[in-house]
Amino acid sequence: MELRHLRYFVAVAEERHFGRAATRLHMAQPPLSQQIRNLEAELGVVLLRRTTRRVDLTAAGEAYLTRAREILASVDEAGAEAGRVAEGLVGRVVIGCVGSATYSVLPALARTLRKELPGIDFAFRGEMLVPDQVAALLAGRIDLALLRPPVDDATLRVTTLRREPLIVALPEAHPLAARERLRVADLRDEELIVHVGQGRSVMHGLVTSLCREAGFEPRVRHEVAETSTLVTFVAAGLGVALVPEPVAALGVAGATYRPLDGSTARVDLAVATRADDESAALARALVVLRRLTTPGDASPAS
Repeated sequence: MELRHLRYFVAVAEERHFGRAATRLHMAQPPLSQQIRNLEAELGVVLLRRTTRRVDLTAAGEAYLTRAREILASVDEAGAEAGRVAEGLVGRVVIGCVGSATYSVLPALARTLRKELPGIDFAFRGEMLVPDQVAALLAGRIDLALLRPPVDDATLRVTTLRREPLIVALPEAHPLAARERLRVADLRDEELIVHVGQGRSVMHGLVTSLCREAGFEPRVRHEVAETSTLVTFVAAGLGVALVPEPVAALGVAGATYRPLDGSTARVDLAVATRADDESAALARALVVLRRLTTPGDASPAS
């Protein structure tokens, strides 16, 4: 039995006439009649009562028609769903975000993806350190990572989205908060709160380098894994921090931010995916992401 036998039977059952069914199927009547006889022989039941003027269904034929329609509808839907998957209109994409992107990019990205690609199941993981993002990508636990390069893995495709200036996060009552702009050198005597070191955070190495270029060794008081914790510690008066500008989107009472005067200090935000991932749903998500993170975009994610 093949699907065409079901389609032949349904056509005859609905038309109640072999000639009209043959016309509908764009085939001759004799082979259609033979195919229906073959189907009945294979099933071992009579599906149709034939007269000179019309065709009627037996009780077995009525039951078989119901199931045949269900089967054909399921096959058609399976084909349609395969087409939607191939076009990237359905699927699942898991996105991991580095700390600052969790607050500056993720909200607008999530809203836009769900609005423009409602058939795709998007899941999000925030406050991920770069090594954890890389490991999750390689293990297939996430499909797209918003992270801070460099990433040294040839199996991943990494593309820079934009360069973000660094700013200073301060307790609101801190003396330096009275200034409009600051220099890295102004932090010489300050206790710093930084992201964890030992290669787990790009920001840790960048802050250390900037302080040394300004002529002093950073006085690190706290190392934290999450950006939200870092800003909370700043608001609590436990130290100051150098952070990417989008961190200012994380509104924590007691913390304030100041730009760096004349500084070219910036940190890249990049997107990483598995190089061999050809998911059409992922490709559509990347188009939306790049649009939202294009420098100069007026969206909340810029």
